[in-house]
Amino acid sequence: MSSSKVFLKVNRVGADVVAQAREVTVADVHEAMGQPGRASLMSARMRPLTDKQKIAGPAVTAFCWPGDNLMMHRALYLAQPGDVLVVVCQAELSGAQWGDLATRYALKKGLAGVVVQGSARDVDTVRALGFPVWATHISPIHPDKSGHGFVNTPVVCEGVNVCPGDLIVADGDGVIVVPRNDAARVVAAAQAKMRKEDGVAEAVKGGAAVWDLSGAAAIYAKMDINEVDAAYDDQAPG
Repeated sequence: MSSSKVFLKVNRVGADVVAQAREVTVADVHEAMGQPGRASLMSARMRPLTDKQKIAGPAVTAFCWPGDNLMMHRALYLAQPGDVLVVVCQAELSGAQWGDLATRYALKKGLAGVVVQGSARDVDTVRALGFPVWATHISPIHPDKSGHGFVNTPVVCEGVNVCPGDLIVADGDGVIVVPRNDAARVVAAAQAKMRKEDGVAEAVKGGAAVWDLSGAAAIYAKMDINEVDAAYDDQAPG
């Protein structure tokens, strides 16, 4: 019996939700999710290769054998325009999962981006091409293409469970995963938070203090804090 499994179809988060998610930030989504957001945010090791990148899209997943990216290529082949490819290789430095040729093909297909627990290579070219890539490592080690693995099954990427079709949102703050069935609610809440913060930004522009607007002043006023109307080193010894 084969030790690999590839699912050819994905039940994706709705296109309307994805379009709305492109307008919010990872921070907005994280706060909108509440406590579950802590378990949905990939670790801080997952970083963008290029600044000022922002994506949202349904996940297509690949789990690859150490030193091998065959299953990444199968997932890339099956992915559709707007998808975010999520690739996991637990032996992260054993062989690069992503490079310039995969980038060119992803651009041609219209993918939104790729998230890799593992290594990316050819990064100067990838950056020049402008394709959004998040990865945990950079390494030029050449991978094989003969290993078993899984495509479009649930994976754990940088500590977060990712099911095919889940909503992936990524920007300079990192990568967050929203379960497909909860995505519409979370994105609507993130939009509401974004609008509220837009109002706060306007108030700051008008001269208001973040100290007051953030609620910090009200909380501080209820705390037992000793304020001293002097400089620290003006106080008498002892």
